[in-house]
Amino acid sequence: MSRTIYCLVLKKEAEGLDRPPHPGDLGKRIYDNISREGWSKWLERLTMIINENGLSTADPRSIDLIEQHMLGFLFGEGSMGAAPAGFTPPGRKK
Repeated sequence: MSRTIYCLVLKKEAEGLDRPPHPGDLGKRIYDNISREGWSKWLERLTMIINENGLSTADPRSIDLIEQHMLGFLFGEGSMGAAPAGFTPPGRKK
């Protein structure tokens, strides 16, 4: 049976995740406050962040930057999380 949570990304009730998607306290916080759809939106943004910034998930400095973006995107914390200026998602006209 799925659980319903108030998703901070979608700003509405939605189906919750099955388990924390990230380690530690941040993973628990995501599990408690971010829906499946909200997490999916984050993964789309993560792909863009990695590609636009040439990041590697094997580099600890990249992980720190990714987590800063994650906090900004999911929770509105800090100055990161927004799409880069001038970025147009694939399939949309500029």
